[in-house]
Amino acid sequence: MSELPNSGAGRGQRQSLVAGEFVLTGDDLRQIAAIIHADAGIHLTEAKAALVYSRLSKRLRALGLESFRDYCALIASREGLDERQKMLAALTTNVTNFFREQHHFDHLAKQVLPPLLDEARRGGRVRIWSAACSNGAEPYSIALTILSLMPDAANYDIKVLATDIDPNMIAFGREGVYSGTALHPVPPELRRRWFTPLRSDDNSSFGAGNELREIVAFRELNLIGAWPMKGRFQAIFCRNVVIYFDEPTQARIWSRFVPLLTSQGHLYIGHSERVSGPATESFQPEGITTYKLRAGAAS
Repeated sequence: MSELPNSGAGRGQRQSLVAGEFVLTGDDLRQIAAIIHADAGIHLTEAKAALVYSRLSKRLRALGLESFRDYCALIASREGLDERQKMLAALTTNVTNFFREQHHFDHLAKQVLPPLLDEARRGGRVRIWSAACSNGAEPYSIALTILSLMPDAANYDIKVLATDIDPNMIAFGREGVYSGTALHPVPPELRRRWFTPLRSDDNSSFGAGNELREIVAFRELNLIGAWPMKGRFQAIFCRNVVIYFDEPTQARIWSRFVPLLTSQGHLYIGHSERVSGPATESFQPEGITTYKLRAGAAS
């Protein structure tokens, strides 16, 4: 991307990548990119300069800073650890919906869950991981799918682990309060049974019912950090997040899923993602962006 002329007077010869209130130089962007890559594995290029400027200029105003150079100095300091978390939240896109990519939930309901729920009724253990859960719509959609097949699922050893790097999203999911608009993709009978209207006058917001909360456990987790889970999962949803990583990081994430899946467990990924690297030998395609672990791959 060619640099644009400095948009502010009296700021020397520093050239800004984006025209606007603050100067964002190539050096500034590289410092921000290095920090967010180290913290979260996210790969930012100069093509994202406008996005970085748009998202972070709000943080500069909130902090009363005059330049991205000052902002970089802050996030690189020991005192800037809290702001690094705010920067990460600002730069990550928490776009999600209930039952997003419906074909995954259809596959889960028809192909994966029936034998697992039968096993749970006999005392077995069922574990599903929503590995980038955002505001909770995905793990609650998984739980709703389970409850649609087994209304008393909360009485059995059935859990959905919901993790995200953003503590704000984890708090949102734990609260479990959604607008009627957000719940529009949820079938009416599921919404009536498993959510509680919080305003009886216009039903403008709904809270997740106790059964949903019993099934879903929210935890903060960085996908490029340590994974404390010791047990295996019968299915993992990791959708629309690895697209923010560079190719080596993507390959490592896919490979790390392999030993965490049970024999012939399933992996659901985003519509623009593909399993890559050594993990391609461990998975076989089973439908649209749906993969099944090959027999013996996790041993």
